[in-house]
Amino acid sequence: MDELSTRLDDLRDQGLYRRLRMVSGPQGPRVVLDGTPVLLLCSNNYLGLSDHPRIREAAADAAMRWGVGSGGSRLVSGSMTIHRRLEERLATFKRTEASILFGSGYLANVGVLQALGSETSMIFSDELNHASIIDGCRASKAPTFVYRHGDLDHLEWALRTQVPQGATGKPLIVTDSVFSMDGDVAPLEGIVSLARRFGARTVVDEAHGTGCVGPGGRGAVAAAGLEREIDVIIGTLGKALGSYGAFAAGSLELTRYLVNASRPLIFSTAPAPPVVAGALAALELLESGPERVERLQQNAAVLHAALVDEGMALTTGPSHILPIVVGDATTAMTLCERLLERRVFAQAIRPPTVPEGTSRLRITVSASHTPQELRRAAQAIAEVSRELGLPVGSGPARPSITKSDDSFGEWTAAPSKSRVSARPQDGVAPTSAPAPAATRATQPTGSAFFDVEQVDPSLVRASRGSGLGVRF
Repeated sequence: MDELSTRLDDLRDQGLYRRLRMVSGPQGPRVVLDGTPVLLLCSNNYLGLSDHPRIREAAADAAMRWGVGSGGSRLVSGSMTIHRRLEERLATFKRTEASILFGSGYLANVGVLQALGSETSMIFSDELNHASIIDGCRASKAPTFVYRHGDLDHLEWALRTQVPQGATGKPLIVTDSVFSMDGDVAPLEGIVSLARRFGARTVVDEAHGTGCVGPGGRGAVAAAGLEREIDVIIGTLGKALGSYGAFAAGSLELTRYLVNASRPLIFSTAPAPPVVAGALAALELLESGPERVERLQQNAAVLHAALVDEGMALTTGPSHILPIVVGDATTAMTLCERLLERRVFAQAIRPPTVPEGTSRLRITVSASHTPQELRRAAQAIAEVSRELGLPVGSGPARPSITKSDDSFGEWTAAPSKSRVSARPQDGVAPTSAPAPAATRATQPTGSAFFDVEQVDPSLVRASRGSGLGVRF
């Protein structure tokens, strides 16, 4: 057995093995997954725009007009008029002087931090920041202090005591706005106050805020009234805006500097014209129809209330990202797979994406879900959690779901363990504490089915022909 096979076996033993699941057809609230129609509760297509007819048409028209590829990096021959048009629209949307496009959200975070950080400055990073921010801190070669999640006192202490003597560059504070695995929002007002006090630069990643929160979906920065106070706002085009790519918005001087100093921007092919045109169309739809943001927030409140009503212990308030923390990686995968039998797809998230002992289902809501679907999903999640002996309250008595209620399947129980710990990262030793002992109870299983009629029949037929074996 070679080294790679051994590593793969180790991942399987730890419950950390990953595989690709196949979705047939476009992203939507309901998809055909590996041949089975399911309710999709783990997509970042928050506004349901990725398959919107206007966005499809815009992408197709751009391919005919500008071609499929941009042909080069932005600094060679790849900077096209459609790139500039989207950058201008994004700057207006984010209330900044300018913006600059990147190939992905990962590249944007790495590129901004690599360019702004240096060995003579220092970065202060929230411990639950996205992996792309962590890698950007490393790429910058700047000394990095990781402060406890959302802890302004810890950040203030670090800014006051941890900047190395002889540091000549501005300190830099970087944080997600809406945290991708927990759904909570960073204390942006306090961060800005500390940045003013200590002369620090601020970078906020709005990947899960843009299009989802704030006035007109402009993000958590806008919701806090801080659009003129943040130095760099990073956003993605591949989540609520339904396309692909990312951007950094700020001053004109900032964008000019990134063009000259950001390696991922300099050495990457420019974003493809069709995805840029798709993002432009999505931005127009968002600005002309802010009710999509309201519907997303309403759906988030519906699912949160339904889960609480079922006795689920949630760590955050209503958000379009709702984590069901399980603890053990293997148990999280068992929960995921058993929900799939009920035709509900909520992906299990395991280390290293989340800290050891905090494996979870990461449930995401779309504006295109119906309240009935979300309530049925909450019931299925609670029922399977009880069968697995997870700490779930009994919840109110409910009638069994029937096929006409368009839900989900059947299950058996398995043991689990649960532990909670903070995310370990460079710079700070995390705290950890055991979760309360699980109350183990076995509940009778309810039967539920997904209504196949809600899935495009052509996708089901295509899956049948693929040999994947659609189950009804």
